[in-house]
Amino acid sequence: MYRFAALLFLVLLAGCGLHLQGALTTPAEMERTYIATNDRHSQFYRKLRAAFETAGVELADAAADATATLTISFDETDQRVLSVSARNVPTEYEVYYTVQYALDAGEKSLLEYQTLTLTRDYTYEPTLVLGKAREEELLREAIVDDLVRIVLKQISTL
Repeated sequence: MYRFAALLFLVLLAGCGLHLQGALTTPAEMERTYIATNDRHSQFYRKLRAAFETAGVELADAAADATATLTISFDETDQRVLSVSARNVPTEYEVYYTVQYALDAGEKSLLEYQTLTLTRDYTYEPTLVLGKAREEELLREAIVDDLVRIVLKQISTL
């Protein structure tokens, strides 16, 4: 009975159109890729580099050795106040992360400059300063993960 139920579940699952996302597929021009950026310590750069390495993309140490160059021209994160209380104390913040990037293979442009901005908001409680600081860090990490996923998805469609 359990085998029949499992088989029925698999048939229904296959029929619904759900399929697993495959590994990152990159254009042939990205055989050796150099990531050009002004900030090699940013979260976005580190996570993008790790994602490329996981996907099997060989990363070059210099642009001269690369077949493609991913240029990160803008990489910024910060927060801004969304709302304040009647006493003019911030009660809600918005964390944002903005990146601008392009992908070139020699003289050929594979991906024109793209600008991505993702935001998350959170409430602020002055009595929970340490917890809210950690919440901000976790939100920022989640934003970076989403940005890297979007960039990889754009590259895989080339």
